[in-house]
Amino acid sequence: MQDDKSQAAKANKLIEGKLTKDIPGFIDHFTLVEAVWVLESCYDVKKQEIARIVVQIVSTKQLYLQEIEIILKALRVFRSNNIDFADALIGTINQTLGCEKTYTFDKKLAKLELFEEL
Repeated sequence: MQDDKSQAAKANKLIEGKLTKDIPGFIDHFTLVEAVWVLESCYDVKKQEIARIVVQIVSTKQLYLQEIEIILKALRVFRSNNIDFADALIGTINQTLGCEKTYTFDKKLAKLELFEEL
């Protein structure tokens, strides 16, 4: 977010200096979910902007994301439904691993094809 100049300088130096296309930084699902949560809860970033930011992260050559195709599928679910990114990612991961449905107590989630109410 570049709101803390000291932290931003360190992060920029890392991304622009030590990380390359040949030796990228790694972002796992947990880290991405945490980043999205921070954008939403601390910075009040809206869904479409979050989706744009995630796409930008995915396309950054200095970063490698865990299972990019799953992230992009989850992003489509997130964009087109009124659910959290974490829920979209959970449902998408489970579907990719062969689960027909992810069971949930959340009535809103249960309306989506990926989920079923328990």
